[in-house]
Amino acid sequence: MFIRTTRYVLIVLLLLIAAAMYWYTKDDDNKPQAGSYVTRTLDYGNIIQTISANGTLTPVVLVNVGTQVSGTVAKLHADFNDQVETGQILAELDPALLRAQLEQSKANLLSAQTQYNIAQNKLKRHHELYQQGFISIEALDIVRQELDVANAQLAVSNAQVERDSANLNYSIIKSPISGVVIARDVDVGQTVAANFQTPVLFQIAKDLREMQINISVAEADIGLLRIDQPINFTVDAYPNSTYSGRVKQVRLNPTIQENVVTYNVVAMVNNDDGSLLPGMTANIHFVVNERQNVLRVPNAALRYQPKDSESVAGGHQRPAGQSVIYRLSNGRPAVVHVATGITDGHFTEVAEGVANAGDAVIIREKSDKKDSQPNFRFRMF
Repeated sequence: MFIRTTRYVLIVLLLLIAAAMYWYTKDDDNKPQAGSYVTRTLDYGNIIQTISANGTLTPVVLVNVGTQVSGTVAKLHADFNDQVETGQILAELDPALLRAQLEQSKANLLSAQTQYNIAQNKLKRHHELYQQGFISIEALDIVRQELDVANAQLAVSNAQVERDSANLNYSIIKSPISGVVIARDVDVGQTVAANFQTPVLFQIAKDLREMQINISVAEADIGLLRIDQPINFTVDAYPNSTYSGRVKQVRLNPTIQENVVTYNVVAMVNNDDGSLLPGMTANIHFVVNERQNVLRVPNAALRYQPKDSESVAGGHQRPAGQSVIYRLSNGRPAVVHVATGITDGHFTEVAEGVANAGDAVIIREKSDKKDSQPNFRFRMF
C-alpha cells in the first residue's frame, strides 16, 4: 500500500512539473523579445553609386620606332627611360652595303647621262642632214626615239640615286617625337630584316604626365556611362592611394568572347607625380550617381524577412514601387514602407516613407539556442 501511494505521488509531482514548465515557456514566448534582433539605426550620409571594372594604363601617344631598311645594328644612342627629342639619333645601322649601293646608282646615273648626251648630239647631226636632204624623215624619227629612250633611262637612274640616298639616311634611326623611351628591342650586332614587315626597335611615349586607361565594360553597364563622367580607381602598387579621372571616349566597336559582349571605354588620367606607369592594372569605379546628406538605410535591412510573420505589427500589403523594412516597436517588428533611391552596395537612399533618422531597423535575427537543441518528448505509459 505504501509503495502504491508513493507511485501516485511521484506521478502527480511529474505532472505538476510538466504543467509548470509548459506555462512558463508559453508565457516566455508571448513576451516581446527585443534582444533577439540585430538592429542598425537610420542616419544621414553620402551615397555614391558606382560601376566596377578593370583597365590597363597606357600612354596617350605611343610610337613604335622601326626601320625601313635591313642591316646590322652598329651603334645605340638611347636606352630604357631615356628622354629624347624630335630628330635625336636613337641607333645606327651598318651603312657599308647601303653606301656601296648608292655609289653604284651614281655610276649608273653618270652612264645614263652620257648616253643621253650622245643621243642628243646624234639627233642634232641627223637634223642637219635631213634639212640638206641626205636622210629621210623615217631615219630622223628613229634618232628621236633613241633620244627619248636615253632620257627615260636618265630619269630612272636619277630616281635610283634618290632612293639609295634615302635608304642610306634611313640607316640612321631618329626619334619622330619628343618623349621617353619605354622599350628597346634591339642590341648592338643584332641584324634586323625589313623585307616583310617593319621591325620595332624602340617604343617612345610622348608624355607620361597624362595617361589613359583602356577599360573593358560589360554591355549591361555601358548604358550608364557618358562622356566626361568621373571615375575613381586604385592600382595594386599603391593600394592606399585613390586616383581620379574622366571618361574621354566610349568606343562603338564591341568585343565578343564566348557570347560575352564588352565595350572599350577610354578614360584620361592626370599623372603629374609620375607614380602611374604604363601597363599597370587599374581597379576602376565609375561614378554613376551621387547624393549628399540623404537619409539612408543599410541594405541588410531591405533584405530582412521575419521568420514569424504573425508577430509583425502593421500591414503586410506592399504598395507598388516601394520596399519594406522592419522597425522595432515595443520589442516587435513593425512594417515600414519606404521608396528607395540609389545604392552604393552598402546603403540605400530613403527617398520617401515614414522612416526617420535614429530609427532602429532590423537587419537580422539572433540565432535561437532553443531551436538548435533537440526536442525531447517524454512519453508516459
